Amino acid sequence: MLVPRWKTVGGALLRVIVVWAVSTLTMLVLAGALPDFRLKSYDGDSATRIAVTAASGAGAFGLLSALVWPLLVRALLLVPALVLGLLVFFLNGSLLLVALGLLPDGRGEANAETAVVVAAVMSAASSATSTFLAVRDDGAYRRRLARLADRRRRRLGEAAGRRQAPGTVFLQLDGVGLSVLEAAMRERDCARPGCPEHGKRWRLGTAGALGGLGRLGALGNHKRPPLMETLAEWHGTSHRLTPWRTDWSSQTGASQLGILHGSNHDVPAFRWYEKETGEVMVSNRPTSAAELQRRAAERTGDGGLLTVDGASRGNLFSGGAEQVALVLSVAARRGRHNRSRAGYFAYFSDPANATRTAVSFVAEIFREIAQSTAAKLRRESPRVKRGGLYPFIRAFATVVERDVVVVAVIGDMLAGRTAVYADLVAYDEVAHHSGPRGHDADQVLARLDRSIKLIAKAARHAPRGYRVVLLSDHGQSSGETFLGRYGLTLRDLVRAGCGLAVSRRAERTPSGAEARSAARAALHRPEKEASPMEGGAGPAQRPGSDPIVLASGNLGLISFPDLPGRVSREEIDRRHPALLRTLAEHPGVGFLLVRSEAHGAVVLGADGTEHRLGTGEVIGHDPLAVFGPGAADAVRRTAGFPHAADIMVNSAVDPDTGSVHAFEEQIGSHGGLGGEQSRPFLLWPVELTPPVGLRTGRAADGAGTVEEAELVGAEQLHQVLRCWLAEADGPQVPYNTVPPLAAEVALGVRDDAQPGAGPAAPITIARRSARGENS
Repeated sequence: MLVPRWKTVGGALLRVIVVWAVSTLTMLVLAGALPDFRLKSYDGDSATRIAVTAASGAGAFGLLSALVWPLLVRALLLVPALVLGLLVFFLNGSLLLVALGLLPDGRGEANAETAVVVAAVMSAASSATSTFLAVRDDGAYRRRLARLADRRRRRLGEAAGRRQAPGTVFLQLDGVGLSVLEAAMRERDCARPGCPEHGKRWRLGTAGALGGLGRLGALGNHKRPPLMETLAEWHGTSHRLTPWRTDWSSQTGASQLGILHGSNHDVPAFRWYEKETGEVMVSNRPTSAAELQRRAAERTGDGGLLTVDGASRGNLFSGGAEQVALVLSVAARRGRHNRSRAGYFAYFSDPANATRTAVSFVAEIFREIAQSTAAKLRRESPRVKRGGLYPFIRAFATVVERDVVVVAVIGDMLAGRTAVYADLVAYDEVAHHSGPRGHDADQVLARLDRSIKLIAKAARHAPRGYRVVLLSDHGQSSGETFLGRYGLTLRDLVRAGCGLAVSRRAERTPSGAEARSAARAALHRPEKEASPMEGGAGPAQRPGSDPIVLASGNLGLISFPDLPGRVSREEIDRRHPALLRTLAEHPGVGFLLVRSEAHGAVVLGADGTEHRLGTGEVIGHDPLAVFGPGAADAVRRTAGFPHAADIMVNSAVDPDTGSVHAFEEQIGSHGGLGGEQSRPFLLWPVELTPPVGLRTGRAADGAGTVEEAELVGAEQLHQVLRCWLAEADGPQVPYNTVPPLAAEVALGVRDDAQPGAGPAAPITIARRSARGENS
């Protein structure tokens, strides 16, 4: 979309006025500080007259610098650089003396030495102001990146130009659900007060005498462009949109581990308690992320999606990439092996980057304060507290991390890397506290779209073509918190069911947003120990101690540290007869998962309902029915994890609105089942092989027809992305590490897969090459 000419001209005029004002103030300050610099007559002038004199002098100096300086530089091209560098100061001083001489009545005066100093300071001030204003403009920033790309290309020479195979950039829009993306790509009705388009349509409507008032409403309802214009342009033309369904644990830790490393086995939630070590694993804690990555690599026998010529930017896990920046799984390393924070140093070593981000950071802090104050004055509901350090955490996620990641991705493309995976966490952080939909979240989506557009435009200057794949790791479900709705936390409810004392003052469960740990890692802060509300328990946990209650969005985990292994339903009833009934009958609880000695994994609901996952037997109504198709399969898979909690609690969901009750202080949450949190998206270029889900088998009529199912789980999505990398010629992830049957089924090459079928014998896999042919 082209920017209107009046906006371009207006922006340029505003920059000139601001630079002029700064130069005027600088001249006034120097006139007061330097005894040999005068801006008034010998008889004295009023403050207003002195200000006008300073503005005139600054304007004259600026015009002379703009008009005369380029001619002087051209005339002095043959002068040695060192001599020219010294001449700059004297020439600037000379231009200032000429400008002062143009002032009426001899009000401006300075000796030669002072003129050199004044000219140097004014030039520095105006230059800094111009740079500040320019780096806030994406167009100027993009042109600067193009110049850097051209320099890099000249340095690399013709060798870079011979790399014709396309690379792939995976951009993860953290927490953006399918329905949110679809809404952001649609045109919107304009209801903005004071919209100039409304005024224009009012004039058109009232031009026809009395009939104009009747037509006003229809004429005023014009359409505004989509929030995410870039993605709206891509959708249906260069890209296709495909939904996928997360595992039960719909959060970044489980999803990204499965996407990047091919396995999220035994990741039951965002945080969970491991009895054998007495430790709480937290997905966004660097040491936990490193351990989860090690386990996944050990299980799959492979380094990850980005093993060959890959880069990982802003993620929880590295994906096996050698090039990493802002990656938590390597942030726990010390010394030269930790390259995660190198992205910050590389980014902020450029003064233009530092200026651009610092100003945006401060602006975002004030934006959050203004938005949270407005929400409080409007008495919005639901609402959570947004004070303390949160404005700084939000600014870090929406500005610092975004800018560093975007520039790192652009650098990867300019370097010609084969595969890049980057996570943009801005929307997820804001949606947790402001809600998944609304003005605050919309602003973040629009800025993310600008970042994607910047990356796409920068790709034109890369030494190879790039395919940009956009995806999300989960969505977000809105709703009032469990504490806000019922006045107690899940921990309070568990203690009441166990007959233990309940605190009269409810504790708030801290948010587990990824940006908090990323900020701590960037600042070299030590890892935060788990609090009692998080179920903090170390090796000193004593037998007979209280149950550990953890929150992961609207998914709760309850563990009994004094009992080894997975505690059975029967044992829980013997020790705490009222606990399971108290939890299952609470209106804010949707269902419980426990292990029965007689029936294996069992889902418990209100009014004594059960769903026995091993046999599929349902007693009463199915407590999982309201959570949609696939809920039973997702819960069944988690029930088989070694570190599944003794009791797993999923909050209730409103079947009409999809709202849930988070056990954390979040009005936009994810981590369990219910609502939009389990429905992320995949937006992929049309030249790639279409992804399909696992086939459900042959039809009963024996005609050989099959029915396609959706993509389910991060592990299956990993296979799709891996196969897409294999479609490009040149360096790629070793293809023989992909299970043959899974690879073909993920891309729809074979249609004879049966549910639960194991790996088939090695076969030749047809795949689409970079030229669109089958190879």
